Amino acid sequence: MVKCEHLRYLEPARGSRPSRDLTFKFYDDGKLVIIDNDTGNTMSPRELTGGSYDFYVRQRIRLIKRNLAEKIVKYA
Repeated sequence: MVKCEHLRYLEPARGSRPSRDLTFKFYDDGKLVIIDNDTGNTMSPRELTGGSYDFYVRQRIRLIKRNLAEKIVKYA
């Protein structure tokens, strides 16, 4: 069974760009699902901009570091 981490990000409105309410689902096997909570549609990381893209990158780096640390402990 693959574990999944659900994270919600609320991006404030900037200029003419409306606010966004997004849910990120990061799976341990590397899969990612991004859901726009306003429309219910899924998105790809290429569609992210500004704060939501920054949030995605930081979370992805955090998960990669955690995965590497677990492997180092396991195979050390």
